[in-house]
Amino acid sequence: MLIAMKLIKITIAFLFLFSFQSKSQSFKNPILAGFYPDPSICKAGDDYYMVVSSFAYYPGLPLFHSKDLLNWKQVGAVLNKPEQLNLDSAGVSRGLFAPSISYHKGTFYIICTLVDRGGNFVVTTKNPKAGWTNPVWLPEVNGIDPSLFFDADDKAYVVYNSIPPNNISVHNGHRTIRINAFDYKTLKIISDNRVIVNGGTDMAKKPVWIEAPHIIKKDDWYYLICAEGGTAYNHSEVVFRTKSLTDSFVSFTDNPILTQRHLNPARKNPVTTTGHADLVEGPDGKWWGIFLGCRPYEGEYYNTGRETFMAPVEWKDGWPVFSLGGEEIKYTYPISSTMNKKLPALNGNYYFSDDFKNKEISNRYSFLRTVRNKWYDIAGGKLTLQLQPHTCSSLSNPSFIGFRQPHLKGYAATGFSFKAVNENEQAGLLVFQNELHYYFLAKSVKEGKPVVQLFKGPGNKAINKQPILVDEFFLQTNNAANVYFKVATSGDSYSFFYATAKDKWNLLKTVDAKFLSTKEAGGFVGCFYAMYATSNGHPSSAKALYDWFECKSNDEVY
Repeated sequence: MLIAMKLIKITIAFLFLFSFQSKSQSFKNPILAGFYPDPSICKAGDDYYMVVSSFAYYPGLPLFHSKDLLNWKQVGAVLNKPEQLNLDSAGVSRGLFAPSISYHKGTFYIICTLVDRGGNFVVTTKNPKAGWTNPVWLPEVNGIDPSLFFDADDKAYVVYNSIPPNNISVHNGHRTIRINAFDYKTLKIISDNRVIVNGGTDMAKKPVWIEAPHIIKKDDWYYLICAEGGTAYNHSEVVFRTKSLTDSFVSFTDNPILTQRHLNPARKNPVTTTGHADLVEGPDGKWWGIFLGCRPYEGEYYNTGRETFMAPVEWKDGWPVFSLGGEEIKYTYPISSTMNKKLPALNGNYYFSDDFKNKEISNRYSFLRTVRNKWYDIAGGKLTLQLQPHTCSSLSNPSFIGFRQPHLKGYAATGFSFKAVNENEQAGLLVFQNELHYYFLAKSVKEGKPVVQLFKGPGNKAINKQPILVDEFFLQTNNAANVYFKVATSGDSYSFFYATAKDKWNLLKTVDAKFLSTKEAGGFVGCFYAMYATSNGHPSSAKALYDWFECKSNDEVY
């Protein structure tokens, strides 16, 4: 009897341990939740580094580090000094497009496009966590989405998306992939460009928007992976190969190797628009692909933007193929690693909080365009925002500190103190997609009384850029200074709450979240929750003092 009881206890303990390990040895998609598109990855010894697009947000190009492809930590941003990145007057969906990161002989390289100003450039470092050089511009690279490839003979190349041959389009969306020889020691282009893919996988089918190229060498083959079909619902990933970079690249007969465009749009918890991938070999020799995708809550409506996902890759008959475990991308895949729960979570149903006790602002936040004059400060457990005349509808650098919306369901909240003197002075919590599409829960003053107001951006059809007042509530004068704001999202709606005592929430208004979706707002970005203050074009000495900020996810798929 005693032996039997011991065996039962051992069995239960084993099952518990196995269950715990099985749960911990998997990852959740997206691996970067929220607006983190166009991922690129490189391996350097035992280290992995991943970089994503940031468009008009500053600092530019968020950078992440991992030892095992499971546990990721943001280690900063690549372009974090004003002299490195000029985003002045850039629209939200302009700025930095599609970076690519590489490692060769002790040096890291990132090549990227700054659209509308400068074009393509490369930056380098010996230590990605210690800062990067100023950009070295590459005017010969006439296109977007560049990446570097270092061959075994110590030669280097730049591949990128460019114009059709002779700049004559056979059909709308006709582009090419071109290659240049690159001197990685002097950071200069050393040969004329050459077309290696014209149009895409099959010109008879009029392929569109071949882009995001990466070259990978394996088993004496050069593999060229590219996105095709445009970055919306028809997005896909395709592959070509050749034995020599001087020969033609041959398209895989079973292309695309990744897409979701053929699946039922009404399926439960869909992942859509997948493509723009990069491949890497894991610590255990297995291969993985990282790529962008979207999580719509209805049809093609999503507010979290294009996010970074990961899935296994297998090599079949000499070709890389995504192994999704069926046709649909899964929200979790097993991996030979163990979760480090001490690291701040970047995916799944996570909780982020900040009480501003640190001297430096968290690298999880972003500013809108380059910060040239420091209008914020952290001291004594307070984040202070100086009101500026700039607004979020302008192409300036407003008093805006944003956190990417990481969920379809969840909330963001903050507590702050602010006394407005004039009606043009406002501070509060912003949900921002672009200059014309946002909701702003503001504390201000009206008719001499403190008031909570909810504004809506003017939208694409606006004649002017003036926000629309949706609702308001006058506060009691004895609660004029301190206030708490919260916005909760449930897919297609945002609900805005206010309180004068913590956690004593009052609903002000529930509004249409589709107004902030990419489908309605356009562009390439996702939504931010932002601590935001403005004097709406007027000089002001007012300041808003934020005590804390938090964001919590509650997506049902997890």
